[in-house]
Amino acid sequence: MKIRNQKDFWAGILFVVFGGEFAGIGSSYAYGTAERMGPGYFPTIVGVLLVAIGIGVALGALAASAELDKVKKFSWSTLLLILGPVVLFGVLLEPLGLVACLFLLVCIASHASHEFGWKAALGNAAVLIAISLTVFIYLLDLQFPLWPAVFNV
Repeated sequence: MKIRNQKDFWAGILFVVFGGEFAGIGSSYAYGTAERMGPGYFPTIVGVLLVAIGIGVALGALAASAELDKVKKFSWSTLLLILGPVVLFGVLLEPLGLVACLFLLVCIASHASHEFGWKAALGNAAVLIAISLTVFIYLLDLQFPLWPAVFNV
């Protein structure tokens, strides 16, 4: 049996692994019933569904009709450009505030795209800041610092 679509095959394997982990951890909690769900009900059901989807995706990648596709070389720089800003957001939220942190997060993470452009990055940052302010600050009334600490005196 030949793996015709490596991307789908490995994505299916990841679904199976993570779904199995969810189901395994969820089954260690009280399961309950569909009417009175316990804390283990949801993660177990989601884990089983992920395993089933993963098996389907992986088997589909083995089919003769599957599109030929290979996994490209892993890019550590792309991974760092996506995870790094998330860590920076958590570290810099207090001193810089929500607006500046979101701006930095979007602009730095946008460099991970092969189609990076400043115009799109700035537009995305503006939209994300507006949505975040609306939802988290004005609608949910969460207490995040909005601006750098020097302005909150």
